[in-house]
Amino acid sequence: MSTSFWPQDIRLVISISMQFETGAQPERAPFSPFHEMDAETPNQATLKWFEYGAKEGLPRLLDLWDRKNVKVTSHMVGKAVEKYPALAREIVERGHEAAAHGQEWVPHWRMTPEEERASYQANIAAIVKATGQRPVGFNAFALRNGPNTLGILQALGFSYYIDDISRDEPFSVSVDGKPFMVVPYTRRNNDIEKFHNQSLSVDGFLSDLKREFSMLYEEAGHRRRMMSVSVHDRIGGQPAIAHAIEEFITFAQTHAGVAFLRKDDIAAWASSQDDTPHD
Repeated sequence: MSTSFWPQDIRLVISISMQFETGAQPERAPFSPFHEMDAETPNQATLKWFEYGAKEGLPRLLDLWDRKNVKVTSHMVGKAVEKYPALAREIVERGHEAAAHGQEWVPHWRMTPEEERASYQANIAAIVKATGQRPVGFNAFALRNGPNTLGILQALGFSYYIDDISRDEPFSVSVDGKPFMVVPYTRRNNDIEKFHNQSLSVDGFLSDLKREFSMLYEEAGHRRRMMSVSVHDRIGGQPAIAHAIEEFITFAQTHAGVAFLRKDDIAAWASSQDDTPHD
């Protein structure tokens, strides 16, 4: 049995997801603040909303991570990587993890097993071609997994996924009789949930992050705790929101034993620990 909750005197791990989706959205894209005008007119406002992620959002976030010496996991949609390969390559060159996020924005739970496998293989191929890094982590479209998803992921060589949000620490599940790691995502500390309908102020988002951190930091004195934060290229990369995220990181880094880790590193370490929970 492990005698420490995390290695190297780490008290609390913070895991940041940076969603790379710009350019992969369908013509009638969901998750946009711009409603359709009519069925015949292309929604240029939505297109430009997504383009902001590539032109401004991701470059701003990458500079932020460098300033704060933080490494993140970027969940990359294959079509986005194919449209912006240099940006995908830069993410990896700056030391961040390239993880899979599906080949395109299609509900894979409606696919046949053969179609679903082919989609993930295309996503892997796009990331490898652009970055040279083979993804080992996966995030499903809208966090929805079908009945065949985990078996396909495991067979394709993935080592973890993030779509089970039932714990505040890494754990494993059984897939075809073998353990498969979960590094939980978040709906709470998630810019798309907070700002899609302009339901929260930037200061409110910062306050939520600090309050969650404070509770988990306290709990981390007697059990393994992990905080998950999610930012999307076109949302978290906006100036005011990025500023709040940087202020939160600065706040967290004033506390002893706080580490920002990539999800592949979290999964690899937790999978080797006897006390990692198993569902």
